[in-house]
Amino acid sequence: MRPDFQIAVGGSKITLGARTLIMGVLNVTPDSFSDGGRYFDSVHAVEHGVELTCQGADWIDVGGESTRPGSHPISAEEALRRVLPVIASLRRKLPSVPISIDTTKAEVARQALEAGASIVNDISGLRFELDLAEVARRHRAPLILMHMRGRPETMQRQPFARDIWRSLSSGLETSIRRALAAGMKRSQLILDPGLGFGKSRRQNYEILAGLARLQRFHLPLLIGASRKSFVQAIVSGEGLDVSRTPGPGARYWPIAGGHGNEPERHRAATELNRASLLTGDAAIVVAAILGGAHIVRVHDPAAILPAVRVADALLAARG
Repeated sequence: MRPDFQIAVGGSKITLGARTLIMGVLNVTPDSFSDGGRYFDSVHAVEHGVELTCQGADWIDVGGESTRPGSHPISAEEALRRVLPVIASLRRKLPSVPISIDTTKAEVARQALEAGASIVNDISGLRFELDLAEVARRHRAPLILMHMRGRPETMQRQPFARDIWRSLSSGLETSIRRALAAGMKRSQLILDPGLGFGKSRRQNYEILAGLARLQRFHLPLLIGASRKSFVQAIVSGEGLDVSRTPGPGARYWPIAGGHGNEPERHRAATELNRASLLTGDAAIVVAAILGGAHIVRVHDPAAILPAVRVADALLAARG
């Protein structure tokens, strides 16, 4: 069973677990792995944020700094220049939709919360800037604590943990302890095991397969696997271990979609492959929800919403 949790978001109490919430991803970056900077312009970013809610997103997660493997950090000033106009405009257009700021920087979180965000999403789990917890506490904002080994620029190059569950448990315990020491209420914490962040392909699936083990923390769970390479690899015919030879017909494809000057055949192939990846993302979402996830972070709410509804129905039938 998936336990219910009460959490305060933007001054209102909501129940996590009554149904799965969808967090829509809005990258305001020029180099995101998932959309190639399609929403780097603030006008397009705001339009896409509104569209995400029309597609079924309950929350919007705004990030101004790419965290793809191999990416390098940017200054707080640059991150603020990217996200503040978007958050302020979305708050005016979507007054009742919770907005999350995806950042590891305390100053970015502070100004984003003042501009209209109401949730802080920290991929470092308070490993980079401990003051982030104090900012969230002062603004009474929920704090999402993600597990990551290393940093984005090195996380997929370093040796992977020999025991992913020991690494995951220890890392999350440290993050929780730091948050509570900074004055955060336990009822305002959300955990994210950080699929794709410093884990091997097999380890990501081991976490998904055993996700219910994280219920021992007695905190709501968020899962973000949308468009990630460990999903793409399996969908394209590869095995769990990278060293294995890809299966028949295995290939990778552009995730962000085609451009108008591509040959018709290539555009058609790209759309077919994109549909296959969305099917893989939907399968991951169902597995995550059945494993106890309360929130799923996705790029394509409209395509994923049917899978969320089916998984919620399965949970209800278990009940």
